Formats: sequence, C-alpha cells, structure tokens
Amino acid sequence: MKRSWINSPYTFALGMFAMMVPSQAFSSFYSYFYVEKLGLGIGLATLARTIFLIWDAVNNPLFGYWSDRTNTRYGRRRPWVFGTIPLFMLFFIMVFSPPGGLTQNTLFIWFLTALILFEAAATVLWVNYGALFPELFRGDRLRAKASAIQQGYQVVALLIASALTPIIYSALNFPSMALIYALVFGVFMFLCMMYVRERPETSQEQPLKLVKAFKITLSNRKFWVFNISNSFAQTVNGLISSMIPFYAKYVLRIPEAQVSILLASVFVSVIPLVFVWYWIIRRMDGVKAWRFSLIIYALSVIPLWFGTDLVSGIIAGVIVGFGLAGFLVTPAIVSGRIIDEDAEKTGLRREGIYTAVAGFITRSSGLISALAFLIVGLIFGYESGDNPGPDPGMTFRYLISVVPLCLLIVSVLISYSAKFIFKDDPSSE
Repeated sequence: MKRSWINSPYTFALGMFAMMVPSQAFSSFYSYFYVEKLGLGIGLATLARTIFLIWDAVNNPLFGYWSDRTNTRYGRRRPWVFGTIPLFMLFFIMVFSPPGGLTQNTLFIWFLTALILFEAAATVLWVNYGALFPELFRGDRLRAKASAIQQGYQVVALLIASALTPIIYSALNFPSMALIYALVFGVFMFLCMMYVRERPETSQEQPLKLVKAFKITLSNRKFWVFNISNSFAQTVNGLISSMIPFYAKYVLRIPEAQVSILLASVFVSVIPLVFVWYWIIRRMDGVKAWRFSLIIYALSVIPLWFGTDLVSGIIAGVIVGFGLAGFLVTPAIVSGRIIDEDAEKTGLRREGIYTAVAGFITRSSGLISALAFLIVGLIFGYESGDNPGPDPGMTFRYLISVVPLCLLIVSVLISYSAKFIFKDDPSSE
C-alpha cells in the first residue's frame, strides 16, 4: 500500500464515485420506474417519501451523534462504513426488484419498505463519509482542491448512472442494472476506506452529551442558513435529473434510447467546468463563490423551457452543466469553515452530527421535489404513465425549468439572510 495514497484526495474521492453511481441511478429513475413503468400513482409515491422523511428526521441526527461518540482502534467513521457496505448493496437491489403481479397497495408497501431500508443505509454512509472530509482536509486551499477532485469523480459517476442507466435497463432490465451498480459501489467504497486513516486525536476527545450536542448545533445560525439555502438548490439537482426522462419523452419527443445522449450533455460538460469553478474559487473567498454559484445555477435552468428537440435539449443541458458544476464544488468550502469554527468554540471535532443534521436538511429536498411533482401533475392532469393527462409536455416544462428557477431564487435570497464572518477571514460576509 503506497503511503502517498493514504488520505489522498484522489483515493478519498473513490468513495464519492462509489456512492453516487447507485444514488444517482436511484434519484434519476425511481420515479420513472415506479410511476411510469409500474404505474404507481404519484400520490402514493409522494406519501412514501413523506413517511420516509419522518423516519429520516429521527435516524439522521442520531447516526451522526453515534458516529461522533464512536471510539475504536480503526477510527470513528471507518467501522460504520465497512459495516454498512453490504446492507447498502442489498437494499439498492431491493428497490429495483419488486415481485411481479403487485397491486397498487402492495406495490406501495414494497416501495416504502425498500425506500426506508435503502435510505437508512445511505444515511449511515453519507454521514460518516461526509464527516471525514473536513477532518482529513484542513484549510481552504486544500479543501478547494479536494472538493474539485471529489466533484470530478462525482460527475463521472453521475454520467455513468444517468447516461448509461437507460442503455443498461433497456438491454437487460432494472434488477440487473441494480445488481451491476451495487457491485461497482462495493468495490470502489472498499478501496476508498482502505486508504483512509483518521486523525487519532479526534477519537480521544470527550464527546458532548446528547442534549448539549444538539443544542449547540441547532443554535448555529450560519449552519442553518447555509444548509436551508443549499436544500433548495439540492432539490433542483434531484428534480432536474429525475425529470429528464419525462422531459425527453413528453417535451423533446425523442426515443427512450436517446435519453442517454441528453443526460450526457449535462454531465460531460460538468467535468471540465468543475475545474473552471476551482479557478474561480481561488480568486474569491468561499462564501462569495458559493453565492455566485447559486445565482449562475438559477440562470442556467431557464433555457430548458425552450427545448423542442434533441439538439436544443443538448444545448440547454450544457448550460445547466455550468450552473450545476459551481454548486457541486463551492458548498464544501463554507461547510468546512462552519465546522472549524464550531471546533474552536467547543474544543471538539463534531463533523458527524453537523454532517448528519445537514444531510437531513438536504435530504428533505426529496420531499419538496415529490410535492412539486404532485402539485404540478395535479394542475396539468398527469397521474402516471398509464394516464398522462391532456398536456404532459407542459407538465414537464414547468417541472424542469420554472419550478427549479423559483427554488433557486429562494436559495439565493436565503443565502443573504445571514453574515458569514469567520474569525480568521474578515473578507467573508
């Protein structure tokens, strides 16, 4: 094992690649699979997401708190990740492998059960992997570099999961696709954790009691403003990726086989643009870069309204890619500073609970996305693939352009509702 690979941004980013392949395939295609292919009503799909969110509100912060209190010879985070790898693989396969012949009610029960199990395992992984980032990489410059590399890997994963998935499930089927992606996840997540070495001093700190830990976290105004703002932008990420298959079918009217080309136009463009944003970050402080990325992201979704065919869809997708690239890179700089500041106040590195609470806020974006789908669907009469209503094209124009624009405007406004001044960085606002 090469020492240069230990805690390297390149080997650490393998974990992002590993988790994003199945996670993106899930977020992009679970609605299409259950609603369009299997005929589950969008009302039941939204209900399942709502029930999950209640469960997530409890387990997400607790997983972070337990992670911070873990103390083993192998570290605080690594044992959680290694233990969850096989469960995540199993539950991901379960999501896309419902038995045949299910009624609406039994299909709903299967989806809800698989969703709760899969997202619980995903929570453990994201909390512990995410908590390692600010611990292993200290300082804005190193974090900016590590974030750019990590997001480069993430974009490759997004491209694979988004662009190749229609090809795979068309050639094979959804259960086979899930099996392939589960194996990819297992191999790369294992490799990532083999090259992680946690800082020993963080495991020796005396953790805060449960009530005090949550009280300090919940009273941090900068943390809340930052994450609530991000949650609206994160909703756009999930909404756009999940709506593209519908957008391709009902708005652009292109064959299902060409959905991969449309998805590739977004994610291929993001790969070089991530490093453009790294160049931008090096020339302004992290908070300003983060706010600027939100504004650019909001503007970038407008051209999606004007798509009429594959070519115009590809052009709009490349423009969205620039906005998406900025949002992928910039938040890690600000969140790292917030956690560093908390460590100065408490004397403890509490990445786990901060990552977990932030994760819950961000993951609640899934409910916002589901509600947007439900409301716009009701307005235009779209119920499912079996009953798309009189004007499904307008349904998905609004869902992929107008709704994301409104959400990003809210995100920008919230981002300016607090001053982000850090002790060692008077230029931050």
